[in-house]
Amino acid sequence: MERRDFLTRAAVCAVGMMPYARALAADTWPQRPVTVVVPFAAGGSADLIGRLLAQHLQAKFATPFVVENHGGAGGSIGAGLVAKAAGDGYTLLIGTVSTHAINPALYARLPFDVERDFAPISLLVRLPNLLTVANDVPAKTVPEVVAYLKANDGKVNFGSSGNGTSSHLSAVMFQLATGTHMTHVPFRSTADEMTSMIGGHIQLAVDSMTTIWPLAKAGQVRAIAVTTPKRVAAAPDLPTIGETLAGFEATGWQGLFAPVGTPRGVIDTIAGEVKRIFGSPEVVAALGNLGAEPAPMTPDAFAAFARGERAKWADVVKAAGVRIE
Repeated sequence: MERRDFLTRAAVCAVGMMPYARALAADTWPQRPVTVVVPFAAGGSADLIGRLLAQHLQAKFATPFVVENHGGAGGSIGAGLVAKAAGDGYTLLIGTVSTHAINPALYARLPFDVERDFAPISLLVRLPNLLTVANDVPAKTVPEVVAYLKANDGKVNFGSSGNGTSSHLSAVMFQLATGTHMTHVPFRSTADEMTSMIGGHIQLAVDSMTTIWPLAKAGQVRAIAVTTPKRVAAAPDLPTIGETLAGFEATGWQGLFAPVGTPRGVIDTIAGEVKRIFGSPEVVAALGNLGAEPAPMTPDAFAAFARGERAKWADVVKAAGVRIE
């Protein structure tokens, strides 16, 4: 057999073996610990969801799923680490509306491409943000908050879980909708932000209900309204911001991604487990108590969802005039 014919037949054979190799990868995965990167500091909603997921995946596969927090740059540092990781199923990312919808429009340069460098696995949860004020702010309703901001124009500090995060842009949206002005104070996580609010250093935040609602129920901060179109089951007495400011909506979300090149069989296996975990009554109840809505999707549906979110938030970033060089 001539060398050229041999190489041609070998190439054809290799291509024919690819589906088998992918199936084999799915059948044998995981054989060693899996790293789940949370691109924000510990204590925030992404960390809570990441650890919940890792706990259940570890129980299912009897293999360690180790959560690593790599915060900074609105989640871009952690996302960048995963973008450069091997596509072998042993590195996963808790991606968010910030990392995969807002940041591509917000940052002039990112160390990755959200379309090219990631394989979507599944949406995990949708998350209402919560308009919250410090207890020493004399406002208990949305109209009272607006009046307070106008009476203290430019003097109120609002926090966020980082420049360009959904909490940052949600507060910017609130300012645009009300014609008010505040000073932005970014933190590395929602937990740090709330610690600062309790300590009296910031007066307002529009951030994840998952983290803030337990503090509000404990009386450490004051919850004013949710950012979703409808009231949430966890807090039916809390109004929506839209009940005062028609059309206002700023819903966050978190999903699971892998580096591009991860075998589709592994992705489908994980997506199936996400559907099972986030459909279990105990997880649904636990998330519901925090205001989070389980929302698992197929990988293809999640990819389409993320593309739609990027288009929506690009319009918000443009309208807000926010850009990070």
